[in-house]
Amino acid sequence: MPSCFLESSHIPQHASAKYLGFHMDDKINWKQHLSKKRKQIDLKSKELNWLIGRKSKLSIENKLLIYKAIIKPIWTYGIELWGCASKPNLSIIQRAQSKILRSIADDRDLKIPFIREVIVERSCKHHGRLSDHPNPLLPSLLDPTETRRLKRKLPLDLQD
Repeated sequence: MPSCFLESSHIPQHASAKYLGFHMDDKINWKQHLSKKRKQIDLKSKELNWLIGRKSKLSIENKLLIYKAIIKPIWTYGIELWGCASKPNLSIIQRAQSKILRSIADDRDLKIPFIREVIVERSCKHHGRLSDHPNPLLPSLLDPTETRRLKRKLPLDLQD
């Protein structure tokens, strides 16, 4: 990529940029974004370990409530966009969720959906909102206009 200059001063280029909480890289494969989210989840779970950890005296229901209110919003923000990431990149967040849920309830099944299930659910809701919106410009976002040679997934592919 050619160098950029502004009034004869060189403008450095970076491989990624943070915008509206999303870490966008030049390939848009979401790996850096999901790695940063994993670090945020790890930090928050360490802060809350005294409340949701194995040695906590709270009930499992209260621990799950803390998880759903504080930790889950960290990784669900913008899931309609980054949900089309590859399986290995999605597993970064899935491993974090599994680790936290194991610390909450050891071996019990907590009936918490996997990351993939949340992605499909939220993408379907988002697609429905776009198609039912009164703004006449939004339904045009749902029409795929370009032919794709690669099997790369787009956010609209997640509704299926």
